[in-house]
Amino acid sequence: MTGRLGIDVGGTKVALRLEVAGQPPRETVLRWAAGATAEADLRALGEAVTGLCSGRGEPVGAIGVAMPATVDHEGRVTAWPSRPSWTGLDLGPALRNLVPGAAVALADDGDLAALAEAEHAGAANLVYLGVGTGIGGGLVLDGRLCPGPARGSCEIGHLIIALDGPLCRCGRRGCLQALASGPATLRRAGDLRADNRHPTDDTDTDTGTGTGTAASGTTDADTAASDVDYPELREAWEAGSDWARTAVGMTAAALAAAVASLTELVRPDLAVIGGGFADGLAGFADEVAARTRALSRPGHPPVPVQAAQLGGLSSLAGALLLARTLDPTSG
Repeated sequence: MTGRLGIDVGGTKVALRLEVAGQPPRETVLRWAAGATAEADLRALGEAVTGLCSGRGEPVGAIGVAMPATVDHEGRVTAWPSRPSWTGLDLGPALRNLVPGAAVALADDGDLAALAEAEHAGAANLVYLGVGTGIGGGLVLDGRLCPGPARGSCEIGHLIIALDGPLCRCGRRGCLQALASGPATLRRAGDLRADNRHPTDDTDTDTGTGTGTAASGTTDADTAASDVDYPELREAWEAGSDWARTAVGMTAAALAAAVASLTELVRPDLAVIGGGFADGLAGFADEVAARTRALSRPGHPPVPVQAAQLGGLSSLAGALLLARTLDPTSG
């Protein structure tokens, strides 16, 4: 009996889980060093895999890898804004070197999260949206990934939601990711909180012109004060602060627009909202569900929307499912 290893690669960290039949699973998290080269990242990943697998007795027979980067059909990274040094990397040999002799396969992290959530929910037709550093997503139709590994990943994060929207890292304007990712939500929250703290005032007490920096809220101190981190946003959201509710509500509205649009195309049985950012905000999936219902049209009931049941581990669970398909003898 061999073990199977799931690896969920992210822009800032990597989650790893080893499963062997008859043994408790073993997990670890690797945090990437800021600005490291791809070679340094791979060395660190190799060390993490070795440490996780050492002393487990049974060899690892299969490895499933969830990747957020854009990878071509030959397995070469074509784009990954979070780790630009990986661009051009041939992932096949790099991943096979992690555990010599093990079967290795990789797939998009959003696709694998969708597959895992679909299996968990018993839903043959499901759309998944993962909110984190970016927006991942996946579509399962009749129990299979769409469009399928041979045709690339389902890039829900790059659906164009607003033609005049903010600039996305891909170079287009109005992508769902540019409107509803974790960083986009935090930036919006910072702007809204700053507006609340420094409301527009036509009177400047220093100059009487209404153009001073104190009135416009553009001083260095005010700019720094506008930054909002995730714990602050979560606390303000749960407390019902107007600026937090508005910022998160706008994110939920963008996600609902994507869900409603996908529903018109493929009629899923269930929409699932996951990812670390969404998972940490109590009631966030309910907010998306309410806004999705508001977008329904007569004669076409909205798709049910729920929080990911696997939480922030959806992609990792999907990576393990992928490993299972590679080696039927794995645990």
